[in-house]
Amino acid sequence: MLHKPYGYLSQFINNQSQRKNKKLLGALYEFAEHTMSIGRLDEKSEGLLLLTTDGKLSDDINSSKVEKEYYVQVDGLIEQATLEQLAKGIEIKIRNDFYTTKPAKVKLLDKNEILEKPANPGREERHGLTSWISITLREGKYRQIRKMTAAVNHPTLRLVRIRIGDMHLTSLKVGETKELSSLDI
Repeated sequence: MLHKPYGYLSQFINNQSQRKNKKLLGALYEFAEHTMSIGRLDEKSEGLLLLTTDGKLSDDINSSKVEKEYYVQVDGLIEQATLEQLAKGIEIKIRNDFYTTKPAKVKLLDKNEILEKPANPGREERHGLTSWISITLREGKYRQIRKMTAAVNHPTLRLVRIRIGDMHLTSLKVGETKELSSLDI
């Protein structure tokens, strides 16, 4: 498991010339050959990322059987009705098609649950009020959470995956890895 830092792509080998100026996870450590991330976090997202060389394991964890939980800082003060709207499903655009997201668990985070120091150069609260919410999904479309929060007029300012199944980010510092002998998700 890895605490993916802000500013890195969830890739290990640079095969595309347009990505040559991007930071890739493979630059962090000497990973085993054929290492891949299980799911992805975009460049501006951070948090828990599981790594493997086992494609079947990757497919199993990416399936709808396994929950993924995110802490999301959004622009503005979000209301309960908006949280309920996010939980029921939101219509977003995936490529050129419209898609209604599956039901999710969504809640406003208590001040004690809010993540401290942002790892990215995001907007500070002095520039406007923000809210922190938890969103738990069993799917993962391209930039889904960012599209969901934008659709309800609360754009994502910071996105941190904190849990995959029963695996929690809690003890890992940004950029730190922990080798697992087995995965009980």
